[in-house]
Amino acid sequence: MGRLTTHVLDTALGRPGAGMDLALYRVKPAGGREKLGDFRTNADGRCDRPLLEGAAFTAGTYELVFEAGAYFERTGQTLPEPKFLDQVTLRFGMAAPDQHYHVPLLLSPYAYSTYRGS
Repeated sequence: MGRLTTHVLDTALGRPGAGMDLALYRVKPAGGREKLGDFRTNADGRCDRPLLEGAAFTAGTYELVFEAGAYFERTGQTLPEPKFLDQVTLRFGMAAPDQHYHVPLLLSPYAYSTYRGS
């Protein structure tokens, strides 16, 4: 059965993005979005359980919204106001609900990247 997972890596500090809050949304075809859950990363920068799995895991467009600005403040990183990155939103599609989709976030105060991991 398919599932969705994530992992946050703080590339500025060279360690997992521990304690980052994030939310998962399903984007509705007619517009808008539906919130599916709130999560927080553990000491390894991962969530303790899949963000989506089982019958709830369906093909469609989704968004992960990472609270990067609050994370940077909590980790003592000095940033200008307003922050260059505050909320980082990743919109992606999942076409095969029988597969594992891993959507990591590599993050610093001034850049981020993602990819479909395994």
